[in-house]
Amino acid sequence: MLLQGQRFVVTGIASKLSIAWAIAEALHREGASLILTYPNDKIKKRVDMAAEAFGADLVIECDVASDESIKACFDKVAEHWGDGINGIVHAIGFAPMDQLDGDFTDATTREGSQIAHDISSYSFVALAKAGRELLAKRRGSMLTLTYEGSISVLPNYNVMGMAKASLEASVRYLATSLGGEGIRVNAISAGPIRTLAASGIKSFRKMLDISEKIAPLQRNVSQEEVGNAALFLLSPWASGITGEILFVDAGFNTVAISPQLMLDDE
Repeated sequence: MLLQGQRFVVTGIASKLSIAWAIAEALHREGASLILTYPNDKIKKRVDMAAEAFGADLVIECDVASDESIKACFDKVAEHWGDGINGIVHAIGFAPMDQLDGDFTDATTREGSQIAHDISSYSFVALAKAGRELLAKRRGSMLTLTYEGSISVLPNYNVMGMAKASLEASVRYLATSLGGEGIRVNAISAGPIRTLAASGIKSFRKMLDISEKIAPLQRNVSQEEVGNAALFLLSPWASGITGEILFVDAGFNTVAISPQLMLDDE
């Protein structure tokens, strides 16, 4: 029970296929206590299912587009766990559907870009602001989820690539800002996984097929594998790691030209 007695706030659970679900499952498996958040009533029923499955202490509304909602959420966290928390999991990303289809220049709009950055990137900073004092009490850590599209061009990922690049920059800046208080900040760059969020990206199934051919392990990764990597980064075993982006993608990010694709063309 690696995390017995430790406490984590987990955001972003949208279904059993969510990476956030797998992270919460891994934390629960190792003895951690959880508080889960939901953005609106539509998602609450799914988060309630997770809360029941993992014995969560509380389920709290937290709309990351609203500073007031975030503050109210962490006020409740502080009421329940006044002597601190060991970690915050940020598993939130969103862009309007019309931004994730077609040519980048044509599809990207000012409004779409603002929404994508606000929800997918700034929200991580907003959670850090709200949870800072609680995290400092236990020298806790923060973890977010990013994707290869932050550093490489992927068809139809478009404005989310910009937002994830911004998110990764915030990991480094937050790590420096909060490090003096013993707070660690890291991210996982997971390979493509069939999640509710991924379903909004056009031709995602084809991306899965191509990733499987290119990755050195010649397969895609699972939610459980990402959950276990998150468990490591949030645990005492990773006490010397901060400001890092850990790739959990079967090695996809290391390959420029896949030998397998070259063989397929012969």
